[in-house]
Amino acid sequence: MSSSSSRSIEKRTETLDTIAAVLPIDRRDELAELLTDQDVETLRHLVNEGMGTNTLRALTSDLAYLQAWSLAATGASLPWPAPEALALKFVAHHLWQPEQREIDPHHGMPDIVEQSLRDQRFLRSTGPHAPDTVRRRLASWSTLTKWRGLTGSFSSPALKSAIRLAVRATPRQRRRKSAEAVTGDVLAKLLATCAGESLRDLRDRAILMVGFASGGRRRSEIAGLRKDQLTIEAPITVEDGPPLPSLSIHLGRTKTSGTEHDEVVYLTGRPVDALNAWLAAARIDSGSVFRAIDRWGNVSKRAIDPKAINDIVKQRAALAGLEAGQFSAHGLRSGYLTEAANRGVPLPEAMEQSRHRSVQQASSYYNNATRRTGKAARLLP
Repeated sequence: MSSSSSRSIEKRTETLDTIAAVLPIDRRDELAELLTDQDVETLRHLVNEGMGTNTLRALTSDLAYLQAWSLAATGASLPWPAPEALALKFVAHHLWQPEQREIDPHHGMPDIVEQSLRDQRFLRSTGPHAPDTVRRRLASWSTLTKWRGLTGSFSSPALKSAIRLAVRATPRQRRRKSAEAVTGDVLAKLLATCAGESLRDLRDRAILMVGFASGGRRRSEIAGLRKDQLTIEAPITVEDGPPLPSLSIHLGRTKTSGTEHDEVVYLTGRPVDALNAWLAAARIDSGSVFRAIDRWGNVSKRAIDPKAINDIVKQRAALAGLEAGQFSAHGLRSGYLTEAANRGVPLPEAMEQSRHRSVQQASSYYNNATRRTGKAARLLP
């Protein structure tokens, strides 16, 4: 590697470090080699423009995948703007028919491209991609093209037709993000596995309770939570007991809040106690709330990776004797609304805490809970 290339990579690494607080990156060094100077400069520009953290994280992930795919498939970085033929190649490599591949081994993504993406940990699953994933990455590609002041071919009839025909030829059953909702009874079993006083138990207990009680927060919101987002509120008075501790969580702009609204949710009682116990034990008075813990019990200064939230839910499910594959971090979100429905909490009140904007999406959890226990489902008891 030439000295100029090394300096360029070092400069990109430094730039990625400057935006890490807003855009958590767990593969910084790898991205510094994969992305171009212009890619990194575009990301920094988006940070300065105030784009939402979750959107930035998704754009970075998609951009890294697209660059890795382009290098593996064409031997060159993504061209800007991308020609229509390259976008069509992307669709052909990701939306293919397993039955056709058995007949024609050259159908779909070439083995050499697939192996390259697997070696770099960009590709884990087998089979064709989900159509929504392909559409999202094309949308990210289009968005980044526009931010560079260029015009792409992502709305071309040929590309739209290719996607439509590929999806129709390979129907896929839509699967929920979490097969099982983490409702109150399931949550109790998970919490029982982290009832100890070790740092890991204290952290996982706080993650589960805060993630659920704050309305079923997304894993990125849990992982990215910072101390300055927490505000102590006046205790809540109850009739048959001592006042309950309360705090507010200022989420800022979320996936559904838009650009002009900061979201706020509240914690009361046991989740507050669990969170305070973790903060005190880990000696966290600023910065990221939830952090990684190494094998020697040392608490990292950096935020925990969002994927780790998913891993914690699965690990605790396995320890509780449940089928870990049936649970994920999204189960906290669906579980919150399902539990609210089971307890008779009005939908608008539950949505105030979950911050769902779509009544149709939020009400689906209510409908499922009501249908399962309703009279219509037990005409022949």
